[in-house]
Amino acid sequence: MSVTHTLEADVLRRQDPQLADILLGELDRQSTTLQLVAAENFTSPAVLAALGSSLANKYAEGYPGARYHGGCEMVDVAERLAVERAKALFGAEHANVQSHSGSSAVLAAYAALLRPGDTVLALGLPYGGHLTHGSPANFSGRWFDFVGYGVDAETGLLDYDQVRTLARNHRPKALVCGSIAYPRHIDYALFRDIADEVGAYLIADAAHPMGLVAGGAAPSPVPYADVVCATTHKVLRGPRGGMLLCGSDLAERVDRAVFPFTQGGAQMHTIAAKAVAFGEASTPAFAVYAHQVVANARTLAAHLAEEGLVVTTGGTDTHLITADPAPLGVDGREARGRLAAAGIVLDCCALPHGDARGLRLGTAAVTTQGMGEEEMVWLAATLARVLRGETESQKVREEVRELTGRFPPYPG
Repeated sequence: MSVTHTLEADVLRRQDPQLADILLGELDRQSTTLQLVAAENFTSPAVLAALGSSLANKYAEGYPGARYHGGCEMVDVAERLAVERAKALFGAEHANVQSHSGSSAVLAAYAALLRPGDTVLALGLPYGGHLTHGSPANFSGRWFDFVGYGVDAETGLLDYDQVRTLARNHRPKALVCGSIAYPRHIDYALFRDIADEVGAYLIADAAHPMGLVAGGAAPSPVPYADVVCATTHKVLRGPRGGMLLCGSDLAERVDRAVFPFTQGGAQMHTIAAKAVAFGEASTPAFAVYAHQVVANARTLAAHLAEEGLVVTTGGTDTHLITADPAPLGVDGREARGRLAAAGIVLDCCALPHGDARGLRLGTAAVTTQGMGEEEMVWLAATLARVLRGETESQKVREEVRELTGRFPPYPG
C-alpha cells in the first residue's frame, strides 16, 4: 500500500472502524461545542498533515549532523528548518525544538541550570503556578527547594515587592516567572533586575503567552530570561509539544539537558509540524489573529464582569481569563459541569487567597474559528444565563451548535 493511499481520508475506517468512529466523534465534539479551554487551539490542516506524515516512522536520537541512527538526512533538514524559524520568529540566539511538552522543556531548563537541592523562587500553585513550579507531586517539588511568591490580595496582580524580598532572603539559584492562570502581562525586565540582584538565573515559563509574543500582542521574555520554556500549541497554534530558547552561551547545556539527559528519540513528525506552525506564525495574518485573540478576551472579560462574575485582576491583557462564578450562586466545579452540558467547554482553577475554585477560559480557539467581539458579548450573556439557571442546558446546546455551524474550525 503506497503512502499516498494510506493518507486517504477513509483508510482508518476501512482498517479500524472502531477507532475511526472515536476520531470522528472527537472531531464532531470539537466542531459543535465551544472550546474555551485556555490551553487549547485548532491547528491548521498543514500542521495536521505534518503530524500524520512519514516522519513519524523515523528514529532520530541526537541532533542534526550527529544522530545515533542512519537515514536522518531529511529529518535533519526538517529540524534545522524548525530551529531557524523559531530563532527568527522570537529573536533568539538558540532554539531547541525537541522537547515533547512544556513540562519537558521546564525539566530540561532545570537540568541545564540547577542541581538537586537548589533553591528556586516561583509563583505559588494557589496563585497560578504550574505543577513544574514546585508541586510536591511533581519532580520539581521533590528535587528542588521551592519558595513560592504570590499576588496582591486586593488587586490579584503579581506582588513584585514580595518577589524581591523573598529573593533577597532566600538567595535562590533560579527565579521562575510564568503562570497557567495569570491574565496580565509579566514585567520581565523587573524580574531580570531582581534575578541579577541576587545572582540567580531567570527562567521564563512562557507556555501560555508565547503565541501572543509571536504575533506582537504580548511582550517577549527572550531579551531578559536566561532560558525561555514554551509550548508550541495554545495560542501559537502548532502541535502539542515544547521548545526552549536561550543565548548562545547556554546552548550546549540546554541541548544536553534535553538529549541525552531527559529525553531519547526526537518526535520528528512533531518537529516538522512545529516548523509549519512557526512559518504560519511569522505571517501578517497571524499578527492580526493574535491581536484579535486579546481583543476577544478583553471583551469577554468585561461582559462577564457586567453579568456579575468576579473577574480576577479586573480584566486581562492576554487570551486568558479567570473568574469567580460565586455571585451567580455556583462554585467553579458546578459551573464547569453546567456549562459542559450546554456545550461550553472550559476549566476550573484555583482562585487567589481562598479555597474556592473559579473558572479559567481562553479565546484562542474561538478566535481561530473566526469569532469576534460580537460573539464574545453573546457568550458572556449565555454563560451567565446557564449559571443562573435561567435557561435549559439543552436549549443553549442547540444555540451553541448553531453558532459553531457558522464558524466551523475546519470549513469544508
